[in-house]
This record gives sequence, C-alpha cells and structure tokens, in this order.
Amino acid sequence: MSREIVLDTETTGLDPKSGHRIIEIGCVELVNHLPSGEEYHVFINPQREVPREAFAIHGISTAMLQDKPLFADIADGFLEFIGDDMLIIHNASFDIGFLNWELGAADRPLLSKDRVTDTLTLARRKHAGSPNNLDALCKRYKIDNSSRDVHGALLDSQLLAEVYLELIGGHQTELGLAGSRAKKTRVGGADATLMQRPEPLPARLVQAEQDAHAEFIKTLGRDALWKKVAG
Repeated sequence: MSREIVLDTETTGLDPKSGHRIIEIGCVELVNHLPSGEEYHVFINPQREVPREAFAIHGISTAMLQDKPLFADIADGFLEFIGDDMLIIHNASFDIGFLNWELGAADRPLLSKDRVTDTLTLARRKHAGSPNNLDALCKRYKIDNSSRDVHGALLDSQLLAEVYLELIGGHQTELGLAGSRAKKTRVGGADATLMQRPEPLPARLVQAEQDAHAEFIKTLGRDALWKKVAG
C-alpha cells in the first residue's frame, strides 16, 4: 500500500525568521494515489496579530484564532497523522520552512526534505513557461475551484490532490464495458485500470495458413514449446 499526504499551510506572513507563524494546516490522505477520505485540519493561535495583507489572502483574522490551540498543543497529533509517509506540497520550501521552524520551537523532530514531492517542480517540468500556481493548474486540468474565493489550507490540499493525480498521469476513466473484467496495474507510478475485451478478436489467419502451421508443428521435436501451447 502506498500512502501519501497532500499538505498545505496558511501563515501570518512570508518568513518565520521575521516572527511570522502558521495559523492553519490542512492535509488529505492518498492511498495508492487515490483520496481515502481521511483528512487532517486545524487552526492555530499564532500568538500575534494577523497582518491585513495576510488576511486579504486567506480571510483568517486575529479574532478567529484567539481560542485556537498553540502549535505545541497540536504538534504530536499532526506528526501522528502524517507518519513517515511522503508529503505532497506545492512550493514545498515555503511550507516545510514554516513547519520545521514550528517543530523546532516545540522541540519536535524536523521534517526531511527527502520525504517531500514538490508539485510546483513537477508542474514546471511538465508545463515549462506556463503559469503553474494552483489556480492556473486547476484551470488547465478542468478542476472546479469555484469555491476558492480565498486561500484555505484544507481546500487547497483537496484541490492539490486532484492536480497531483493529473501531474503524475491523470485520472482513470471508467469505461463501463458490459461483461468486461478490470484489473489494477502500475503505469508511470499511478494506478491504472486495464480492461479485458468481452470477446476475443477473430483470427487473422486464413484456413490455409492455419493448416500449413499445423503441418509445420508436426515436424518439430517431441518437447517443442509449440506442441505444448497447441496441445
């Protein structure tokens, strides 16, 4: 089983070294590249004011966070949810920088960059020269982001999960062939559904060619593979 965590944060600003803090974390669990339905979401009291510029981006005010837990209070639950699994993050250096600052301040283990897949890097490789922010990628892949009036960690994680699946190969379409059997396989790192034909294709050999082949097989040795197949 492959487990990945799509993750996003909202913050009071751009740099934790300047005193800015995380105020929201949202996570979506993927199992074998498909959403499992398990999510993690929390608002956090940053113990400081939320600047007006930040509020304009995510709509989270200082007053909304006054009764929320501190990061140190949610750190263990957050780490338990993400486990040791891969993290899928858009512009990962930003979120990991904030998370590691908060984890360090709370005396918790830091997150290794080796366990992170940056979807911004994936998008830039796949769509070089094109806009690759989350809204642009949703538009490119026809993902409905109409509810995204402002940024939100959980909503953005949900949208990013869909974008990520497109970046690694796309959603699989249910073909719905009557009487067919489907099986799962791995194609390009993603699960794909392969459909078996309801009826086999007719033989392309004419009868004379089939007869000639049968006569040829008779000339082969007793242990010839063709005889085992034909038998």
